Amino acid sequence: MTSELEKIDLLRARLGVSYKEAKEALDAAGGDVVQALIKLEEKNRNWNEKLHGKGNEVIGQFKALFEKGQKTKIKIKKDDNTVVEFPATLGALGVLGAMASTPILIVGALGTIAGLANNYRLEFSDQSDNWQPEVEIPEDEVQGDSPKH
Repeated sequence: MTSELEKIDLLRARLGVSYKEAKEALDAAGGDVVQALIKLEEKNRNWNEKLHGKGNEVIGQFKALFEKGQKTKIKIKKDDNTVVEFPATLGALGVLGAMASTPILIVGALGTIAGLANNYRLEFSDQSDNWQPEVEIPEDEVQGDSPKH
């Protein structure tokens, strides 16, 4: 007959769980190794499904944020003339790049100071797609007459 320690070692070897998890599963299964394996596998599968669902949710939020960043524009203007216009996503990547590299950060800071000294300004504009389809309804349908074929 196999000892309890050998059963726990078997569960750990098969599923890579801790001694505590293996012991708890074995106790819950009444010492039956197969039932303990089944319970541990179900527990791991449920956890993997939750993790996969959260991953998809995070990716969806990232996509929505990226799309909003593409619709939002950053404009650098002097007086009423637009000098440069680019998506906010590109501006965010520039900020991340500046944070990662000290020389880029210094150049960016000097450029900002020079821009302010020469009366340049930043404008943010949200160019949401407010397009509405144009639908023309023939007058005979508006009056309740149906077209005859």
